[in-house]
Amino acid sequence: MPDPAARDAAEEASALSHPAVDPDSTASYGEHPDQIVDFYAPRGGDRAPLVVVLHGGAWRAPYDRRHITPFVDYLARRGFAVANVEYRRGRDIPAQGGSGPVAGRWPETFDDVAAALDALPGLVRTHLPQADPRRTVVTGHSAGGHLALWAAARHVLPAGPAGARWRLDAPPALRGVVALAPIAHFERAVELDVCGGAVSQLLGGEGDFESRAGYADPAALLPTGIATAVVQGREDTVVPQAVAEAYVDAAAKAGEMVGLTLLDEVGHFPLIDPAADACAVVAEEIAQLAW
Repeated sequence: MPDPAARDAAEEASALSHPAVDPDSTASYGEHPDQIVDFYAPRGGDRAPLVVVLHGGAWRAPYDRRHITPFVDYLARRGFAVANVEYRRGRDIPAQGGSGPVAGRWPETFDDVAAALDALPGLVRTHLPQADPRRTVVTGHSAGGHLALWAAARHVLPAGPAGARWRLDAPPALRGVVALAPIAHFERAVELDVCGGAVSQLLGGEGDFESRAGYADPAALLPTGIATAVVQGREDTVVPQAVAEAYVDAAAKAGEMVGLTLLDEVGHFPLIDPAADACAVVAEEIAQLAW
């Protein structure tokens, strides 16, 4: 049996070995330097579904949108128009009691995702005219998978200051969501200490967890009425399969069916690695919702 740590390291190295791919166009959706979207035209130039990509990296500053651009380019080469969204992540300071950067910002991380999705229809008309925003699918990897699920659930946010800040009056105009190894169930993720306490840090620390989780945890924002699929590697030790299964179970209890595709002998990073077979599976899941 392969050593899990060695396999994870090899898969991560492969996914991050591809050179970053520059966009065809870039636009701002706010004044902060991180409030930008990179646009990738579909190769071939035909009018195509729009795929909105939210990158992962545990909502931490060292991981920006550049690391996922080979995956974004892969989707563009498969005929999709793609918007690669940047957003504010945690500051470059260690988490209290830890050695790594803190994860996420409350409420700025969520402010940015909401603002970006709201701005995209207008930005696409100017910067990505090949895209058909009526056929929009949101996808995201890891922490970005969480944000993709959250973006599709803003119309069911509970009442309260945060709810009013981000809530939509009607479901977003999406064909669906494809969440890749998402941090989709906060309670289970905290139990498993996913990404070294990142979930608690995202919400501002343990003292704010209870009051804020209801606005941010996809498992608490169900049902959405939006077609949702989760793709997960069975060998993922970064965001384990148990987190995805807990989210799918929560959806079922809320009366909603979420598709769950489990990939054998696949860990966390092959889902966004153009050299991996798992990446083709992801593209097909997106295509089934988009076309």
